[in-house]
Amino acid sequence: MAFYTEAQRNLQDEFGSRPLADTLEFAIVGTELDDRHREFIASRDFFFLSTVTAAGEPTVSYKGGGVGTVTVVDNTTLAFPAYDGNGMMLSLGNIDETGKIGLLFIDFETPNRVRVQATASLHRDDALLASYPGATMIVRATVDQVFVNCARYIHPHQRVSSSDYVPNADGEQPFPAWKRIDAIQPALPTKDQGKADLHGGTITADEYAAKLEAGDS
Repeated sequence: MAFYTEAQRNLQDEFGSRPLADTLEFAIVGTELDDRHREFIASRDFFFLSTVTAAGEPTVSYKGGGVGTVTVVDNTTLAFPAYDGNGMMLSLGNIDETGKIGLLFIDFETPNRVRVQATASLHRDDALLASYPGATMIVRATVDQVFVNCARYIHPHQRVSSSDYVPNADGEQPFPAWKRIDAIQPALPTKDQGKADLHGGTITADEYAAKLEAGDS
């Protein structure tokens, strides 16, 4: 399969960048993870995940965890956990439907980044679940293309801390404020029913918005 699409080629021709695009494809685009890719991915504690529906509608999610939140299984396979979320199942549903994903790994302090395009699938009974306490599923992704990317426009940021919501070694995590919103109580999964009362009681949507603005999610 060609790396560039016809539309991308047309724009390259319009702006005179086809020779440069061909040179970059030859120089940096691969189908297997090399040592540099593997080490960089294993050092990350977050990444951005893009998925697409069968109708071509995309979505992008931020995925955070501990260092090594994405496991480098081998030179062509990555795996990462699915943790408790908001129940919309946008990314996981898209993976189940089309399997086509993009992963963006960034170091904002250096800065540096690696991009991966892959074909993914969901696994509910995976040996790697034991490595990710609190995970509900494992996503395994076969690498289609991987390449480093120019970091020229990455704004340097200093890392402060890991999220308090990353599950601990027992798979436990704090009860999120949004699950305390009064209007959504009847819609919460069975496992979350009644927990708001144990964590400060219900709150209104406006109270949650205030918490969100203050960084208390």
